[in-house]
Amino acid sequence: MAKENTKDEELFDAEFLERLKALALRLRKRKQLRRKGIQSTPATGFTREFKDFRHYTGNEDYRAIDWRLYARLDRLFVRLYEEIQEFHVHIAIDTSGSMLEPFPEKRTTALKIAVALGYMGLVGNHRVSLYSIGEESSEPTQPLKGQGSLQRVLDFAQGLEFGGITNLERSFEKFAPSRRRYGIIFVLSDLYGREVDEAREAIRHAARWPGEVHFIQVFHPEEERPDFDGEIELMDVETKEQRRLWLTPRDRKRYEERFQKFLTDIESTCRSRQIDHQRWRSDYPFDDLFLDLLSRGSALASGAS
Repeated sequence: MAKENTKDEELFDAEFLERLKALALRLRKRKQLRRKGIQSTPATGFTREFKDFRHYTGNEDYRAIDWRLYARLDRLFVRLYEEIQEFHVHIAIDTSGSMLEPFPEKRTTALKIAVALGYMGLVGNHRVSLYSIGEESSEPTQPLKGQGSLQRVLDFAQGLEFGGITNLERSFEKFAPSRRRYGIIFVLSDLYGREVDEAREAIRHAARWPGEVHFIQVFHPEEERPDFDGEIELMDVETKEQRRLWLTPRDRKRYEERFQKFLTDIESTCRSRQIDHQRWRSDYPFDDLFLDLLSRGSALASGAS
C-alpha cells in the first residue's frame, strides 16, 4: 500500500469546507424553488424537526400546546413540526493502485467527493457509513450522524491507503449495505478491473443492493486522450506487469475510441439496471459536477437543509 504525499490540509482546507457549506445552501435554494411533491420510498425512520408556532384552536389536541410560551405571552400556541426522512448514506471509495498512479489527481478527486457526500449526509441529519474497496470491500465505519461527526469523515478519508489490485466482482458481491433504513449508495471508482468487461459483470451485484445506487466514475484526461506516441513502456500499476510497444497515431485513435466505448458500456449497463452513472473527469470544475450529481434525482439533495 502507498500513501499519496499530497498534504491532507491541501485536500480538506478551510476554503474547501466553506465551499461545501455554500453548496448545501445552493441545493436548499433549488429545493425551495421547486414545487414540493410527495416522495414515496420504502424507508422507515422519520424524525420531527421544529418548524414554527401557530395559534391554538379549540379542535386541536391540547397536548400540542407550548405551555412555556403561554406562561410568557398569556396566549395559546402550538408547536409545528416537519417530518424528515432519515436515510442511510453509504460511501464506498476505490483504493486500488490505479486510483493513485500514475495520476494522483484521481485519488484527490475521489476523496473530495467522499467528504462532500459525507458532509451533505450529516447536515441532512442522515446516517453516514464509509467503506473502502479494492481486492474486496472493507467493513463499514460505525454509522455517523450529526454535523459534529464531520471530523470523523475527514479522519477516515485522510487515513485511507491506496495501492494493490482491484477485484470489482468480489468487492461488489461482499458489499452489504444495511436494510434498516432506505439507503443511498455512492461508489467512487475508475471501475478498472483485471479484465475490460469486469465492471459490467460486477454491476449486476450492485443491482441487488437495497436503495438508490450511484456510480461516480473518476478518470484523468490523459486516460481519455493520452498525449504520447512512438516507443513506450507501459506498466500495470496494480500487477506491475510491463509491456513495451510502439504506439502510432492510428493506435492512439483506436485506444481513444475503445476508452469511449468502455465508458458508454458502463453507462448503459448501469442504466439498464436502474443505477445512476456519472462520469467525473478529474480536471472538471468540482462544484458544478457535484451539484449535477445531487440534482440527478438523488434523495440526498432533497434532504439538504
